[in-house]
Parts: sequence; C-alpha cells; structure tokens
Amino acid sequence: MQSRTRRPQFFYTTTPLPCPYLPGRTERKIVTELTGPDAEALHDRLSRAGFRRSHNIAYSPVCPGCRACVPIRVRAADFEPSRTQRKIIARNADLEVRPVPARATAEQFALFQHYQQSRHPGGDMAAMGFYDYRAMVEDTPITTGLVEFRDGTGRLLGACLTDWLSDGLSAVYSFFAPEEDRRSLGAYAVMWLMGEAVRGGQPYVYLGYWVAESRKMAYKAGYRPAEVLVQGQWTPLGEDEPVSGERVTAG
Repeated sequence: MQSRTRRPQFFYTTTPLPCPYLPGRTERKIVTELTGPDAEALHDRLSRAGFRRSHNIAYSPVCPGCRACVPIRVRAADFEPSRTQRKIIARNADLEVRPVPARATAEQFALFQHYQQSRHPGGDMAAMGFYDYRAMVEDTPITTGLVEFRDGTGRLLGACLTDWLSDGLSAVYSFFAPEEDRRSLGAYAVMWLMGEAVRGGQPYVYLGYWVAESRKMAYKAGYRPAEVLVQGQWTPLGEDEPVSGERVTAG
C-alpha cells in the first residue's frame, strides 16, 4: 500500500503594522493557510496552541519585545456568572437565539455595516462590501457558523461568527445593534456560547486574545474560571492577582 505524502505546512511572518490595541506599538503575526483535507485537524491543534482564525488563515502574534496578547479560554462547565452577568442574562431572556449555517445574508450585512459605522468608523471593516463580508463568513474549510440573536418581532439584533472545535467553541467575531447597548449583547453572546459548549459536551470556549492593558480587550478576564496560555501551557488565570500581559508569553 502506498502511503499518502503529507504536504508540508508553511508559516510566514507579516510585515510590522501599527498595533490595533496598544498605541505606539507595532504588530507582527505568524500566519499559515488552512486548506486541504487536514485543515480541520490543523485548526484544532493551532487553536490549542493559541492561534486564531480569519477566513482560511490561522495567525498568532509574534510582536518583537511585546507579549501583551495572551490567548484565553474559559472552562464552560465551571462558569459561574457574576451578579452583573446574571443581570445581562435576565435582560436578554426575551431573545430567540439560534445557530445558523455559515451563509451570509443581506440582513446580517446591514447589521454588520451599522455596527462598524457606529463603533469603528474609519476602520478596515467599515469599508467592507457585501462580498467581503460573505468571504469572512463563508470562505473557510473549517466547521463554522453564525449564532443569531433576534427579538420577539424577529428583528436581528446581533450575530456571532463561531467555530466548532473538537474541544469547544471559538468566538471569532460578533456584532450587534449599537442602539441596544443596554442589553450588552457581546457579553450575552459569550455566555450563550458557554451554555452551548456544555450542551455539546465540550469543555472550552475560546475567546481569542486577552490584552490586560487594552480597555476593549481586558474584559475577557471577566469570564471565570479562565485559562491563559503561558509558555506553551494552559494555566488558570488567578482570581485575586490577574496576570499582566507583559509577564506572559503567548505560545
């Protein structure tokens, strides 16, 4: 029997760009393509090693002299919402939540545009057209889908692009109606994923990178019990003494 020759996996580093999280710093990534019959298994392994996915690319920060981006995941079955998080759950009890296939719709795109123009005007995503949005949602060999959040009238209030891994769920990108700020739909989406992971018998929800010094990324440490990737090992994030991004090495 002739064995199948495995194609080598190539990794590349990107050119330095301004850091989107910390002013005055530069960002550099190591990237690799997710393609072919082994893409799903590779994505699983890379996710456990701290990589994230965008389209059919997996990436991890390799910024010289900076280790502020820390991979973080939550042990879903052990998650206990705080008082504030319980209020968010109650506030959204009226919503219909359902996973849908990774198929871009005009309704989703209209909400995505509204969110970008309100929250991130001038950003790269604010300039995306429908076909760019469709590529973000559909162009991947990975098992992925959208979780939609609708009110009692059927109006789409939010969506979360989510990857299904062998050991959990990975929140890729979420967007929501800015005028529904009081609902805290981004936080509610994360907590819904916790419940979905438990229902599916999966241990983790991956939240991407925690950046303690960045206000828009530091919130991820609020979901406990969390684990962070420290020198290649997933380590519990301390309750009383949060890990500083500068002292942690992302694997």
